Amino acid sequence: MWLSRLEMFGFKSFAKKLDLKLLGGITAIVGPNGCGKSNVVDAIRWVLGEQRPTRIRLDNMSDVIFKGSNTRRPLGLAEVSLTIENQSGVLAVDVPEITITRRLYRSGESEYLINRKPCRLCDINELFMDTGMGSDSYSLFELSMINAILSDRAEERRHIFDEAAGITKYKARRKSAVNTLIGIESDLERLNDIITELGKRVDALKRQAAKAARYRSFKNEIKSKTLALAGFEITRQKEKLRRVDESLNAVKSESSAIRASLESGTS
Repeated sequence: MWLSRLEMFGFKSFAKKLDLKLLGGITAIVGPNGCGKSNVVDAIRWVLGEQRPTRIRLDNMSDVIFKGSNTRRPLGLAEVSLTIENQSGVLAVDVPEITITRRLYRSGESEYLINRKPCRLCDINELFMDTGMGSDSYSLFELSMINAILSDRAEERRHIFDEAAGITKYKARRKSAVNTLIGIESDLERLNDIITELGKRVDALKRQAAKAARYRSFKNEIKSKTLALAGFEITRQKEKLRRVDESLNAVKSESSAIRASLESGTS
């Protein structure tokens, strides 16, 4: 596995598209101070997923985009593509050549691609784990890494030796699994809190439902008794009206008889 091509456009000082082909053997970049030699290494580190601006000598990640000059306007994006020969199959991808691409727009949006297909940063990181490649691996060696190896602090040496021993991938998977378990435990705690809260609401709703049931029962009983009372009152009033009608008819009959008697006596 080796780097065969590096393409840059709008990255730091490279306003024009640069196509750098790396042939077999040793490739050296020679030039005066300020010509952009270190920017080539920064571009390789950046396309491999570097997220810390200070590691590529910047204050903010947006500074990787060409800012313009007296003769050139600022650009709206920075793009770097790195092509790797994989004929030996070191990378777990069944293709002889792999191209990694990273783009950053001035709006803050970013894109990662593997062989021109969109992917995630974690896909690129996992692809290069335990291969010696990566933004923070020993394939890109600098003075600070030499100091880390010579340091008395074991934690500063551990990452480089883990990468060389080929256990970075497993440690990353273990960390991911632990984080997943922590997330699941947190979700379970929240779920238990929700169940407890819902249980309280269920008890309250049960009490409200019982009250509503008693209310409906009392309401139906009142309605039934009200209808029965109304029926009884109607029957009583009808009976009273019947007796009044009978008394009225009797009075009318008696009045007719008296009138007839008076008429006959007069004649």
